[in-house]
Amino acid sequence: MTDFIGRESELEDLKRFLRKKTASLIVVKGRRRIGKSRLIEEFGKNLKMYSFIGLPPTSETTAQEQRDDFCRQLSRTFNTPLLKGEDWSDLFYFLSQQTQKGKIIISLDEISWMGSKDPNFLGKLKSAWDQYFKKNNQLILILCGSVSSWIDENILSSTAFLGRISFTLNLEELTLQECNKFWEKTGARVSPYEKFKILSVTGGVPRYLEEIDPKKNAEFNIQQLCFKKGGLLTTEFEKVFSDLFSKRSKIYKEIINCFIDGPTDIKTVSNRLKVGRSGLISSYLEDLVKANFLSRDYTWRLKTGKPSLLSHFRLSDNYLRFYLKCIEPNMALIEKGGFQEKSLNSLPGWNSMMGLQFQNLVLHNRLLIQKKLHIRPEDIVIDNPYFQRKTETHKGCQIDYMIQTKFNNLFVCEIKFSKNEVGVDVIQEMEEKLSRLIHPRGFSYWPVLIHVNGVSDKVDDSRFFTEIIDFSEVLKS
Repeated sequence: MTDFIGRESELEDLKRFLRKKTASLIVVKGRRRIGKSRLIEEFGKNLKMYSFIGLPPTSETTAQEQRDDFCRQLSRTFNTPLLKGEDWSDLFYFLSQQTQKGKIIISLDEISWMGSKDPNFLGKLKSAWDQYFKKNNQLILILCGSVSSWIDENILSSTAFLGRISFTLNLEELTLQECNKFWEKTGARVSPYEKFKILSVTGGVPRYLEEIDPKKNAEFNIQQLCFKKGGLLTTEFEKVFSDLFSKRSKIYKEIINCFIDGPTDIKTVSNRLKVGRSGLISSYLEDLVKANFLSRDYTWRLKTGKPSLLSHFRLSDNYLRFYLKCIEPNMALIEKGGFQEKSLNSLPGWNSMMGLQFQNLVLHNRLLIQKKLHIRPEDIVIDNPYFQRKTETHKGCQIDYMIQTKFNNLFVCEIKFSKNEVGVDVIQEMEEKLSRLIHPRGFSYWPVLIHVNGVSDKVDDSRFFTEIIDFSEVLKS
């Protein structure tokens, strides 16, 4: 088993339930490969813990087969004769009788696989919780799954579980500090720029980072993972989408494709797909947000600091963009083994894509920016990527990241990824954005530059930027 890295905050969130005097029902959700099962395993490693997992479904998997597989897991776990899997009520009752006393953790992993074929599954689980499980006041029952939309709809929004869920943990990507530990543990001396190139493909997804060779450069690792026949990330996309969306994976993929070149709104998505702007498209987009593949970034009214109704959706999962932009178009060549010698820089649109990927990493780790700017969380009114629509009276404007404080300060951040030093052109770009930005009287704005590979002396000497933040510092060994 690989070493467990990071997740200190999430572990502390879970450990506080060990100190409770009553039973706890906890939900853990997040995208495939994000480390949900591994986190639960780490949480329970020094405790009595029983884990059960749903059977990966096919189009022919039945509710009875799910129950039969659960019976086999019960039999192996408790060393008992095989039960008849005719009714979930009986199976939950049996499990409750094995866990009546003491500090015990039960994990039901991939809960949507386990229960989606049986309309009464969750009702029977709820009844078993009320009648049996919670009578052990030291028991923690964890419901875990990758299909966040199913969990939200059937558990978190269900009246059956109202008032019963003690805590919901939406597991997201590792922070950059945590990602850096994948290199630190070997003592490898790799430049921050090389690390950022890998993270621009993998994001902070633990399972992908486990596959890197820390002593090799980014080019080698990306070639092995993405452009070698049989590499983990050559086939991962289809597995992710078929697991989560099953028969509807095609439409979700078409929607994701609308965002590979940058954020956009629902109207543009509808136009590209040549469908009406319906509740169905909104529902699909919401599913992708819940799956942590898209982020919905609301702009806001500067005068009030309140979110607007206007929003852009942003592809926030770095692997998905890299797959659709770089792997899928070259799949035929990859299958023939003919892509391994190609330089990554030769890929069409490589530089612009890396800019979007770096922006995702910064936004996932925005707390680092706030600390660098010495902004206390309680002083922030709102922060996000910001956009201003074009009207008859003013021009449109797009800000990579902006922080509005209660002191009427606007920290306007430009995020730049470059293999070379950022040149003086960035000043003109920021001046243009600031000239377009309509801000209320009495507001001050402070331009901020975020980079990864240095800035030219002219940029430094100009003193134009209030703060120049070297984001690579967090990845220095």
